[in-house]
Amino acid sequence: MTRKISRTLMATLTACLLAFSSIGYANTIEEEPTALAMTGDALFARPVLLATTIVGTAVYIVSLPFSLLGGNAAEAGKTLVVGPAEATFVRCLGCTRSGRKQDTVEQTEE
Repeated sequence: MTRKISRTLMATLTACLLAFSSIGYANTIEEEPTALAMTGDALFARPVLLATTIVGTAVYIVSLPFSLLGGNAAEAGKTLVVGPAEATFVRCLGCTRSGRKQDTVEQTEE
């Protein structure tokens, strides 16, 4: 009885995941931050993220011997250093997502 319920539940879950996975790609989000968001980002968020990057780098250096022994130095580097650094330096001012804003390329006719 539980096997049948488990199978039905797994089939339903799989169908839902497959059906709703494309919805995330359907609408691209264009961020246009307000002046308040840019000001708050410049005065509060960026200094905190810079401090997080510095502390994360220090923790990474201290834990590097253990990460090398465990074989996850690259993963630790991405989590402790690269992630906060991208959020600090590669994110547009006032945006909530890390990464560069993608510029639209317009085709010109000659």
